[in-house]
Amino acid sequence: MGRILEADIECFSDVDLIKCGVYAYADSPAFEILLFAYSFDGGETQIIDLAQGEQLPAEVEDAIFDVSVTKTAYNANFERTCLSKHFGRYLPPESWHCSAVQAAMLALPRSLEDVGRVLGLDEQKMKEGRELIRYFCIPCKPTKANGGRTRNLPCHAPEKWELFKTYCKRDVDVEKSIRRKLHNFPIPESEMELYRLDQRINDRGVLVDMGLVEQAIACERLHKEVVTKRAYELTGLENPNSVAQLKGWLGDMGMEAESLSKKAVADMIAETDGEVEELLKLRLLMAKTSVKKYEAMERSVCSDGRVHGMLMFCGANRTSRWSGKIVQIQNLPKNYIPNLELARELVKQGRFEDIELLYDFTPNVLSELIRTAFIPKPGCRFVVADFSAIEARVLAWLSGEQWRLDVFTSHGKIYEASASSMFHVPMEEITKGSPLRQKGKLAELGLGFGGAAGALISMGALDMGLTEDELPPLVAAWRKANPHITQFWWDVDAAAVKAVTEKQKTKVGKIIFEYKSGILFITLPSGRKLSYVKPRMAVNRFGRDGLTYEGISENKKWSRIETYGPKLVENIVQGTARDLLAEAMLRVEEKGYPIVMHCHDEIIAEVPEGTGSVEEMCEIMAVQPAWAVGLPLRADGYECKFYQKQ
Repeated sequence: MGRILEADIECFSDVDLIKCGVYAYADSPAFEILLFAYSFDGGETQIIDLAQGEQLPAEVEDAIFDVSVTKTAYNANFERTCLSKHFGRYLPPESWHCSAVQAAMLALPRSLEDVGRVLGLDEQKMKEGRELIRYFCIPCKPTKANGGRTRNLPCHAPEKWELFKTYCKRDVDVEKSIRRKLHNFPIPESEMELYRLDQRINDRGVLVDMGLVEQAIACERLHKEVVTKRAYELTGLENPNSVAQLKGWLGDMGMEAESLSKKAVADMIAETDGEVEELLKLRLLMAKTSVKKYEAMERSVCSDGRVHGMLMFCGANRTSRWSGKIVQIQNLPKNYIPNLELARELVKQGRFEDIELLYDFTPNVLSELIRTAFIPKPGCRFVVADFSAIEARVLAWLSGEQWRLDVFTSHGKIYEASASSMFHVPMEEITKGSPLRQKGKLAELGLGFGGAAGALISMGALDMGLTEDELPPLVAAWRKANPHITQFWWDVDAAAVKAVTEKQKTKVGKIIFEYKSGILFITLPSGRKLSYVKPRMAVNRFGRDGLTYEGISENKKWSRIETYGPKLVENIVQGTARDLLAEAMLRVEEKGYPIVMHCHDEIIAEVPEGTGSVEEMCEIMAVQPAWAVGLPLRADGYECKFYQKQ
């Protein structure tokens, strides 16, 4: 193996790193690197004080540009992006290694401080770091006491500065310890290839229509002012946005309101009229914020007009799926407006009164146009393709539920086929708008991973007109129609428990379970492993003995988490779907479709006019990997001149 350069840097910028991301942070004219700590091949850590005029040694600079030297850091994307800006020269991700990704692949925390604690390292990140970063790395408020300055320099607090240098060196030492500790769990080359692709996609970024973004923000502000003014006229309240004041006013009008949540207000509107009804409708308008994502784009757009770094590799802790950052493209509102182009043009031209006339709800229009703010560069169009019912296909394939596989290899209408199988009705009688199809769809979306009546309620079953009494029979009918899936849940449960309690390697179909080095590993068909740290049996909330492990729980804290067969199956299915998307991305990129974004099971490529086609991209996506023989894959797509949901 070649040389290894371990590095950590501290920088200054007037752009908020957390809110805007590292690309906008480093793109600021005020950006500079203050400190560079490094170590070659695990040797003693050195520090270079760039802020006070020291220069990087030639050996270090050469190593940064030498592809035969592995550069490693915790969250290496930060170091690589900042150093690219520092040198005015793009550093490709090819020779970079990220130990945060290595930790995340074992389902360990992503933050250096937390992972150090969980691994029980002798070297721990210094607690003083936060305060020092606040002092030296971000602008300060000018005051009389500090002479009106907007930035703290080393000369303003020499002792703090020395401590800051120690802190920077310590981060390299902690990263070294983590790499030593995780030495037996290297990132497989197949995942390194994906990491490099992920970095190139983030580096490429996606163009934003800033004309639309700025006008959308202006439109929202104007609309809010009008709505708030009308609410003020109606109620005479000091602040018609205040929940307490509004509840008081409603009480005076003879309307007791326990909650002013969106759902509660909508329910009350149905029972009121006159001024109370108008006020409640205004309340919904005031509460609707459609500009948060526009503001995120405005904050984080770089001087090239693009937003970069919106995807986090291995962001979903259990399955290693990607997660979103900055603009959070994983949960963009869908668009239903019939003529998106017209709505876009009206907003871009600032014709806000026309929007009010043509559409009944301005915030909805702005919300639905968020996607369309992402545009291809001149001379290109977006080609968009996504896997059809990928999780349902994977679940059928892994569990061997043959009738479902037959559906997917033929007509693919799983909601209709599911309803037909559950209610013993010929499929041709189940049409698009029929209640049986609705029940089939509901069951498909809510019951694949052990869900019962509660899952159906959270999917909106009661809002669709079903009664609570109808739900248990629906659950029973689905499970009866899918005996192999139901059996698969409990086979997985038993295999995981056996691997942990008897330390035996076990297998269920295409999935392998083994306990090693205090971790339960579940090997997916692709060969990739899911990790469950420190697994052990404990009494669960149902009062039964069940499997638990340590991980990042829903409250983002490291704690002990309960699991069982269906939940593990959900991880297995989502992990496998992630692997299918990842391999499809490699093929799509290789065939000349430059990916700018991807989201869940969908790929968005920025393709030059006159090259490529939707059909070809869908065909590339639907290629069966060697490890997925017998899994029927299908992708559907479209092209567009701005991003949209077709």
